[in-house]
Amino acid sequence: MAGFLLAIGSAASFALSGIFASALMSSGWSPGAAATARICFAALVLLVPTLIMLRGSWQLVRRAWGSVLLFGVLAVAGCQLAFFLAVQFIPPSLALLIEFMGPVLLMLWSWARTRIAPSGLTLLGAALAVLGLVAVSGAVLGGGLHPLGIVFALIAAVGNASYFAAGAKADHGIPPLPFVGLGLGVAGIMLVIVSATGLLPFVAKTDPGVIAGREFSPWLIVTGMVLISTVLAYVLGVAASRRLGATVASFTGYSEPLFGILWTILLLSVLPTGMQWLGAALIIAGVATVKVGELRATKSAV
Repeated sequence: MAGFLLAIGSAASFALSGIFASALMSSGWSPGAAATARICFAALVLLVPTLIMLRGSWQLVRRAWGSVLLFGVLAVAGCQLAFFLAVQFIPPSLALLIEFMGPVLLMLWSWARTRIAPSGLTLLGAALAVLGLVAVSGAVLGGGLHPLGIVFALIAAVGNASYFAAGAKADHGIPPLPFVGLGLGVAGIMLVIVSATGLLPFVAKTDPGVIAGREFSPWLIVTGMVLISTVLAYVLGVAASRRLGATVASFTGYSEPLFGILWTILLLSVLPTGMQWLGAALIIAGVATVKVGELRATKSAV
């Protein structure tokens, strides 16, 4: 239960990032500037507690350098960069749908690596969650899709899967908070370099952004995005992955679109369509089915 609560808290926090980012971009910020500010300021927020918690334990960092690089380069920076590149070629809803195939990729990777097939319930839950995500996103698969958009979205999906895989790994002994701090530091450096090259246009303005019909300073919006949708979301997500395991935690992450609907209702007064409500129900049913399948598999192994 503790793991599920952490995962739900992480998904709810991540879901607010869309509200914050939309407010910034509507006031003139570029996606690259929003992503770079989000990750770099979050890394700065976690810098001091990370250094304090790792004092005298830097040998753990040397042991975990591979996991830290995987988390920072692929799960954080790579995932965001690939998603922003994908939406230049295909609709954002479709890009998000493909990115959230990460849990399915993770399940397939675990299947290939261990040669142990998931249970029928787990596969059924995965199918229900994917169908629910299709309904929630409103994406329609059809012709005329740019292949580069699909490729970049698939890279984002790999990044999404690596987030849960790297977060669930705990044998290196680094607690969730400093692990996230190190990963965000790596990601921040990478995003600064990419922004400096011009691959992602960097435009930040001082015009106010609008949330829930009220104007807010862009720096206040950035603060909310950094503290809630980045620092809190990543720390809770890594802690959840270590309790639930990568597979179950990743499918629980499908609740993020549900919270996206909730925040849209509460903050933007936009009601979802009937299809999105159906998708929400399918996601909940899918996540619950995956968990039941994992529990039955664990009992069978014992």
